Order: sequence, then C-alpha cells, then structure tokens
Amino acid sequence: MPDVCEVRGEVYMTKSAFLALNRRQAEAGGQIFANPRNSAAGSLRQKDPSITASRPLGFFGYAWGEMSAMPAESQSGMVKWLESCGFKTNPLTKICRSADELLAFHHQIELQRGALDYDIDGVVYKVDRLDWQERLGFVSRSPRWAVAHKFPAEKAVTVVNDIEIQVGRTGALTPVAKLEPVNVGGVVVQNATLHNADEIARLDVRIGDTVRIQRAGDVIPQVLGIVPEKRSSGAKRYEFPKACPCPLHTPVVREINAAGEEGVRFRCSGEFACPFQRIEHLKHFASRRAFDIEGLGDKQIALFYERGWIKEPADIFTLEARNAKIKLEEEEGYGETSVRNLFQSISARREIPLDRFIYALGMRHVGDTTALALARGYGGWEAFHEACLKVAKGDEETRAEMDTLDQIGDTVIDIVERLTRQLEILDAEKPKDSPVAGKTVVFTGSLEKMTRDEAKATAERLGAKVAGSVSKKTDYVVAGPGAGSKLEKAREAGVTVLTEDEWFKLVGQ
Repeated sequence: MPDVCEVRGEVYMTKSAFLALNRRQAEAGGQIFANPRNSAAGSLRQKDPSITASRPLGFFGYAWGEMSAMPAESQSGMVKWLESCGFKTNPLTKICRSADELLAFHHQIELQRGALDYDIDGVVYKVDRLDWQERLGFVSRSPRWAVAHKFPAEKAVTVVNDIEIQVGRTGALTPVAKLEPVNVGGVVVQNATLHNADEIARLDVRIGDTVRIQRAGDVIPQVLGIVPEKRSSGAKRYEFPKACPCPLHTPVVREINAAGEEGVRFRCSGEFACPFQRIEHLKHFASRRAFDIEGLGDKQIALFYERGWIKEPADIFTLEARNAKIKLEEEEGYGETSVRNLFQSISARREIPLDRFIYALGMRHVGDTTALALARGYGGWEAFHEACLKVAKGDEETRAEMDTLDQIGDTVIDIVERLTRQLEILDAEKPKDSPVAGKTVVFTGSLEKMTRDEAKATAERLGAKVAGSVSKKTDYVVAGPGAGSKLEKAREAGVTVLTEDEWFKLVGQ
C-alpha cells in the first residue's frame, strides 16, 4: 500500500436489504424509508455511528483521491488493484474500444437493470489511460475524461393542483407545479418545475390539468406535457404575476439580454429589499461550495432570518457575540452542545480563500469556475475590490475586463464592506515556479497540437488568466495558423506573440 492512500467510491443499499430493513423498522414502529438511495443517505447522516453500523450498507470502490504513489497507469488497472486490496468493485465494469461497443454495453446494462439488486440510473464512460485523464483535465468540478450516459427517465401521470412561484437569490421567478402526490421510480413527487412563463405557455399547462411528469436523470421532477383528453372544463389558465409574491409586492420585470432582446426570465425588481432574495442569498452564502458552514442549513437560515437574527452575511459572524440576548440554546432543537458546534463552525470560516469568497457573494453569472478565474486574475481581495468599485462608478474599461459582473451597486458594496470586516480573505494560490502565473493569455487561430479547451485548462492550471480578447493588460498571445484580428491587435499593442512551440517551451511542457 502507498504511504498515503485515499479510496473513493459509492455507498449503496441493495433492494433486498432495503426491504428487510423496512420490515424491521415496521415491526419496531420506526421510520419507513421511501427507497434504497434515501435509506443509504439517511444511514450515513446518523449522529450515532452505531446506527449507521447496524444498517445493511455496501460499498463499491472505483476511484481515488490523494495518493503518494500510483499502483497502476490506467483506470481499469486501478480498479483491479482496489479489488486486490480487498475492496468490493463492480463486476459489470468493462473495457470498450469503440463508440459502438460503448452503446452496446449501455443497452446490455439497461436490459439487466431490473434484475440487479441495486438501483442504477445509467452507465459512466471513462478514458482508461490515466495520463490522458490528466491531459484532458476538468471543467469546474466535472472531468472532461468521463461522461454519464443516463437511462430513459421513469414517467408518471398526475394532476396539477396549483402553480406557485419561487423567488431565487437573483430575483428570478420560477413557477412550480404543485402536484397530486405520485410515485415515480420509488420516490413520491409532489412538486415539478415549469421553468418560466414561456414554458407554461408552450405546454399550455393549466391548474387542474392531468400531466405527464418524469424525474430527469432520476432526480429532478419536470412536467413533460398535458394529457389533453383528460382536461376538465374547470381547468384554469395561469396568469404569471406582475408583482413579486414577497411582502413588498415589488414589480416584476422581464430581463433583457445583451442583444437587447427579451429573455425568458422574469425577475423581482426589489433586489436586496426583497426578503425572498435575501434568504436565498444567505442559503447560497453558507452552502457547501461557498463558506460551507456546518450546522447552518436552509432551515436554520430561514428560522434565523424570520427571527431577525441574520439579515445579511456579516450577521452570521456576529451571531455568537449577540447570543447573550438571543439565547439560541433555548430554541427547540438546540442545546448547549449544538450551539457551541455551530459557533465553532462559523468561527472556522473567518478565513476564506478568495475564489470561495467571490462565489459566495452570489453575483449573477458568477459560478465557481468564473469565481476561480477572477481570483486567479486579480490575485488578492484588494485588487478585486478596487475593480468592483470602478465598475460601480461606471468605469467602462474595468467593466470590459470584468464583463461577468452586472450586479455591483451601492447596496451590494455596503453589504460586502460589512462582511469583509469580519473575515480574513486569503490571496489566490499561484503555482510555484510557473513562468505564466498571474499572466493574462489569449489563444487565437487554429491550434494544431492541442484543443482550445486543453490550452485554456493548461494555462489556468499554471495560474494564468485566459482572456477572450486582447487588451493592454494582455501578456501573451498564442497564435496558430489563421490568426486574424486578435493577432493584429496584439502586434499593434506590443504584446508578446508566441507560436504553440514557443508556448510549450515557455511553460516547460
């Protein structure tokens, strides 16, 4: 075994074990579980590890994390090695050598699906060679070297009892169909998204209609369409609201895209005055990919907001200081230990990497990938903060450099200022000994030795910021055959122009 060896895989519960568990639960007067997946997840979330240990859980090993040495050079070789170490691996794993073989394997597994003693929703294809996996890299958290091929989603028919509006953190209004509860693939579904007003019109869904639904990817419920012959005379057309359902009843506006055309989204114009947006923003702030504050989930945030204890992110970090007045330990579901653990979790997040902080701000169009690019591009909070202030004051040059930010204003700035006084924001990490760390690079023309995605991934991995256009802040332009206006602009601006070979030589690859 390597000195450091982190094995990854999936915990599951077989169908037969699930049925036996439910029988025991029923006999003991305990909770009856809906399906094996929920049972497995619920078993892992138990605070008492002896309960988890008593549950009939299985584990398939198929991946790894930190390794001080690699025992094999391929995915299939690593799976065989895991098996040799005593881990259970899936016997249905197979090496395929063409697209036709992959599709044939997918069809074969789909036919076996019902006979398997565990639930699956598709097949995952992976590039076998590990050096190719490394070369292909990741997009955000998703590998370019693996893809899931799902089976057709299970469907059901039910009735739309009502249509309600949910308001997201950016003010987007999403209509949700409230359904007559129906079992779809072992899960009772009561809600399904209708996406937006245009989708309601396209499907012609009315309150009282009988509809066909499915769980996309066996997870997200969605309405596929109506059953026309079952429409009753009392079916009621849905009128999309002109005001936000929040207590302020702020006017709803239809978004306009960059081309000046109407978009599909309607948004509440109240921004941070809208309590619904504030709550969703707080949930996003504390979420796993942002500040990841354990013990501060959606229910807790909704409760704390309702009580007036947390109105904005900075309030989270002053909660402990105000607890002598709040007395959180006297709330139902809390005690001295749980309150102490919550405050410890909050305190542990007073130091935060810049990319996670930017993502946590919840700006429209700024996901974790963009947040990481911004963190690497600006390096530290001071530089990023200064750029945000310039955007807020209408600096067009800075806005062009940071074209993903369209929600910077005085209200947001005030909220961020109060928050940063509670935190230490760490500068973005830059790779050591990288000659392009912190540099801005533009790729143009037909690259011959790497794809554009590979080029971008390599540059970002080395700490460079990849831009789509040439500016006075561009450090390098890597030009392939057929490079046009970007190459001309680079020469006019005196920017260093490199061939692909010169780029590889520069970065030492």
